[in-house]
Amino acid sequence: MVKLSVIVPFYNVQQYAPDTLRSLKANAREDFEFILVDDCSRDGTPEILARAERELPGAVYVRHEQNGGLATARNTGIDRARGEYLTFLDGDDWLAPGYFPQLVAAMEELGCDFVRTDHVQCTGRSRQVFRVPVGRRGVVLDPREAILPADRSTSVDYAYAWAGVYHRRLLDKGLLHFTDGLRTAEDRPWIWKLHREAESFAAVSLLGVFYRRGVASSLTQIGDVRQLDFIRAFDQVIAETAQDPRADELLPKAVRTYCAIISHHLGSIERFEPAVARKLKSMSAAALRRMPQDVLDEALDSMDIQRASKLRRLRRRPAPSGAAA
Repeated sequence: MVKLSVIVPFYNVQQYAPDTLRSLKANAREDFEFILVDDCSRDGTPEILARAERELPGAVYVRHEQNGGLATARNTGIDRARGEYLTFLDGDDWLAPGYFPQLVAAMEELGCDFVRTDHVQCTGRSRQVFRVPVGRRGVVLDPREAILPADRSTSVDYAYAWAGVYHRRLLDKGLLHFTDGLRTAEDRPWIWKLHREAESFAAVSLLGVFYRRGVASSLTQIGDVRQLDFIRAFDQVIAETAQDPRADELLPKAVRTYCAIISHHLGSIERFEPAVARKLKSMSAAALRRMPQDVLDEALDSMDIQRASKLRRLRRRPAPSGAAA
């Protein structure tokens, strides 16, 4: 029986893939498998992964013939996974030696549906620790109770799929797949669904994932149209949360977070290509009008005046036909 399946998508990361693979080797165990998914890279990444399949214990190499994006690549890995537990890593990040055995040990001790961990963010030579916004550590909690309050950072805002480990029963319940084709913000509907529908989780103070920021090929650094998929992602969060029996309690959090993300993108609009910047404004205006307006009004009233005023002006902006996400 495979104990842990590690799903690692790669796309044009020949510069970083060797570090990632070395860190996987330092976490190998006979009952671990590493599913290396190449999302149709056009650089030297496929050759690096083909070699890794021969040299890395437990490696399984899968190559996409067409680029589908991170969500689709992760789904490919999920479909191939045989482990009792599943986790993720991105192809330009890396791990501390022995991290995965510690993660599995925490999962087995707690016996919950999923466990969330802290991580280290790396920007150049700078290192900064980011903590799961959950105060109680090492105890089993109700995931739904960790969604709120609406006006504070909570577990659904810490959306990194690779910062944790997930029991296979979540896959059997249909909770682990990502929305196919989402090219950014793919973790957002995913983490919300986990917290709404899983039965138990825990946060542990375990540092082992090193998240590389500032990579030139990363979508967070590229101001093209793919960034606008955050609108489709958050539309999904709103639509699914609206169907929840506790929608009245949960929607204010979803709407407020959506507004904050729109405001964030508008605040750095200069990094977008001009045509994409115009589309960002029109699609964001349409998104604001699609939200439950009473909940939106309350969310805007609770925000600082500068952001709230900007979003109110945007909501009044006429949206051209076809501007919906």
